[in-house]
Amino acid sequence: MPSAKASCEQRQPSEAASAAAAKPLAHSNVSWCQPDWPAPANIGAGFSTRHGGYSQGSFAGLNVGDHVGDDASHVAANRQLIADWIAADVAAHQVHADSALQCKSSDHHIAAPQYLQQVHGTVCVELPATLVRADAAVSGAIATPCVVMTADCLPVLFCDQQGTMVAAAHAGWRGLCDGVLEQTVAQFDAKGIARSSLLVWLGPAIGPAAFEVGAEVRQAFMAQDASAALAFRLRETIADKTSDKTSNQSPEKWLADLYLLARQRLNAMGITAIYGGDLCTYTDAERFFSYRRDGQTGRMVTAIWRRR
Repeated sequence: MPSAKASCEQRQPSEAASAAAAKPLAHSNVSWCQPDWPAPANIGAGFSTRHGGYSQGSFAGLNVGDHVGDDASHVAANRQLIADWIAADVAAHQVHADSALQCKSSDHHIAAPQYLQQVHGTVCVELPATLVRADAAVSGAIATPCVVMTADCLPVLFCDQQGTMVAAAHAGWRGLCDGVLEQTVAQFDAKGIARSSLLVWLGPAIGPAAFEVGAEVRQAFMAQDASAALAFRLRETIADKTSDKTSNQSPEKWLADLYLLARQRLNAMGITAIYGGDLCTYTDAERFFSYRRDGQTGRMVTAIWRRR
């Protein structure tokens, strides 16, 4: 199985990020991790953890969700930290590539990340766009990052081997079942990019030992593909072991493997270069926000962009 390792680093905030916060905090650096996958050199990608940032309380750290009840100024400052990190990466690579021309980073126009209004749907938009009610975004433009927010749902990054187009998708079980990955791949199809050239990275999501769902979720996936049964394991409870079989039973609960379900969908589209997929937001409370674990909590960001 391809490696799911990621390298992480921390960076101090810019003046813009500090100014965006109503009350600067001591731990305002950003913790940013980069996936280990064979993306082309002109492709940048990464995801945040909960470390650093300006948020407090239930959202403590680097929360980028503006819909969860966090202080708006803290969210704005946290998003600025992410924007700074991406901008620095793009500028560094563009300057390196253009060193013969003695270009400066200030000469390059770097778009601020455009956050989507995610609704657990299947709409995929091409950036830059005015429509932000979507759960996936693609871009062929340089320095125009595609970003998604998650706190248990599966973030999925795409690029082609030539580095001409990138995409990010937010895949909760509903969006995954309804076809958000298929809609994202369709955007590559529309540009004439072969599916065999696509690289995919599966970011941090709730793992198969923690994602409990009802029988209806299993049935929804199996109605489309019988092999989806392999991604579900019946959850045996203490009551199951001790109760009389003739007594009333609680509804069936299953443990679902979002990573396997995503791989199955991608494989069915002819995509086999799939990386990542062994992190768990639910069990790794030290690094990740998790809605299932904590209820009121923050959101991480997963992003991808063309450096040049």
